Amino acid sequence: MKKKRQLSGHSSPPEKLTTPWTASVTPENVWKEYPRPAMVRDGWINLNGLWDYAITGVPDMPESFDGRILVPFSPESPLSGVNRQLQPEEYLWYRRSVTVHRPEEGRRLLLHFGAVDQRCVIYIDEKKAGAHSGGYLPFCLDITPFLPEAGPDRMDASSVTFGLLVRVQDLSDTSWQSRGKQKLKRGGMFYTAQSGIWQTVWMEEVPSVYISSVLAVPDFDHARCRLLVQVTDTREGIGQSRRTDTAAGKHTVTALIRPETEADRLSRDDPASALRHERKPESDPSAADSAEDAGTLLSFSAGEEASVSLPAFHPWTPEDPFLYHLTVQTEQDRVECYFAMRKCDVQTDGNGLRRIFLNNRPYFQAGVLDQGYWPDGLYTAPCDEALVFDIISMKKLGFNMLRKHVKVEPQRWYYHCDRLGMLVWQDMVCGGTSYQHWFVTYLATLMNAFSLSIPDGKLSRPLLSRRNQEGRLDFLREMEETVQALKVHPCIVCWVPFNEGWGQFDAADVSRQLTRLDPTRLIDHASGWFDQGAGDIASIHYYFFSLHVRPESVRALALTEFGGYSWQIPEHSFSRDLYGYGKYQDKSSLTKGYEALLSGTILPAVQKGVSASIYTQLSDIEDEVNGLLTYDRKVEKMDGDTVRRLNGSLRKAGS
Repeated sequence: MKKKRQLSGHSSPPEKLTTPWTASVTPENVWKEYPRPAMVRDGWINLNGLWDYAITGVPDMPESFDGRILVPFSPESPLSGVNRQLQPEEYLWYRRSVTVHRPEEGRRLLLHFGAVDQRCVIYIDEKKAGAHSGGYLPFCLDITPFLPEAGPDRMDASSVTFGLLVRVQDLSDTSWQSRGKQKLKRGGMFYTAQSGIWQTVWMEEVPSVYISSVLAVPDFDHARCRLLVQVTDTREGIGQSRRTDTAAGKHTVTALIRPETEADRLSRDDPASALRHERKPESDPSAADSAEDAGTLLSFSAGEEASVSLPAFHPWTPEDPFLYHLTVQTEQDRVECYFAMRKCDVQTDGNGLRRIFLNNRPYFQAGVLDQGYWPDGLYTAPCDEALVFDIISMKKLGFNMLRKHVKVEPQRWYYHCDRLGMLVWQDMVCGGTSYQHWFVTYLATLMNAFSLSIPDGKLSRPLLSRRNQEGRLDFLREMEETVQALKVHPCIVCWVPFNEGWGQFDAADVSRQLTRLDPTRLIDHASGWFDQGAGDIASIHYYFFSLHVRPESVRALALTEFGGYSWQIPEHSFSRDLYGYGKYQDKSSLTKGYEALLSGTILPAVQKGVSASIYTQLSDIEDEVNGLLTYDRKVEKMDGDTVRRLNGSLRKAGS
């Protein structure tokens, strides 16, 4: 987001801001939902709950611990029970004992972390089992070789108990590593830095040859879907995993595709029911005795792409988010997945304007900037129901798209967007050394008003905070990992590698690399400014000066940030400070200001060719009070009927 006017509040905020779900979070019920709903395997072990924690000044294992922390909330968050900021020179330690069924011969035990910010080392019984760098992405360890052996003195040889220890260091904004909008000295448009484990920790037992990924890519124009299944073979070497990506014919995969049923749709359409619903493995695909029961059945080799024809398929849209169920099975393993048939690209409309199309029709995307912060959990929503609440709240206001801003959410958030029908523009998480705001914020805003830009190559790296080659390579690695982790979700229709020059470098090359990684989605290569003429979107941020709309012959135009109108409600605010553009005193005046902006500026821009708009933002965050909802999610700050009507006008004009 942009430079905005800093104003003073008049009332002290409450001592502790809570959400409607804060009080319901307990160690016994914290984040119990299955964490990977796009690929469900029978049987899993949830490790969320109370762990021991310690904060030390040295990397050596602590002799004692400071207390208890509620995982998966970061120590900086109220829900963690710690409320302490981890400093760059400190180490955060987690410890707990785990007792599980001992894997049978030839089976493996996998330990999963949804996300740990930033660097971590994992120990099993004080032996190093693995490490990971990057605070936003899931990772997994095969811990089978580190499990203690069953001995004659053990009472129950069928179970195994071991100590799990995690050491974390978070350099936050003192490093070039990806950090989003976290800042140790929070304020304005940068927020409280958080650290450590902030997504679900879990385990699952798998066979020695197991399904490691399933990707279903819709080929909308040819009424077919391309399937690629990868397996991991652990039989060669103790603890060594080898993917059979190139071992054609080594492992046979059976896949069963069936459309969702009316019961599936009813469950999905009822949020309360959907929260209780989890996919369960279907019966053996080969046992189906009719085409109607079996759906579409096919066999192919792991590591090789297969194509399946889907005549008269049912397309996915935000209004009708139709999903196909996919059961994938090998000789030893089986998982439940899903996919959707949809296409999003740029085409020319009937008026000769380049616009974003959905399923080969012009489709205006009315979006909201969504940064996913919570007063009680920071990066971590208090519960799954809270994630659903945000998505449904925006759908009720007539929005059909969320721009997930410089953050990667847990997989369940994308699953809810898939099943509820919400388009997503996914930012890569920004990093780089300290930003030079005199350039990337103030001067860039002025340059943007005159449609000026600069090359983002080698000479610009000092201005754009990307001198460090290791940081550039790290960004590219994490960008690829982000795409690999999230491209299973049909809700995502656009990747956004850079925002407003924060750590930007070689954006045209990065855009081409993204296209190679995923040619099925749009790319907004430089959101806001420092446009390098690449990607599918000519991206505009509008907070100051005049809005200039200049249609292009290749790319579509998108207004990827605008608005940010503020109203501070003291009893629902985090801070006495107020940060935003414009200041309103009540719901009525805020709504009128928003209506004037939409009717007088945004709607004419859409009529001239803008294909998507993204209002800033979904909720207030700390000093920023420019949300459609308050930070605690207890107040809708504008008149809902007015927002819905205006969104309807935008969508009609742009489609």
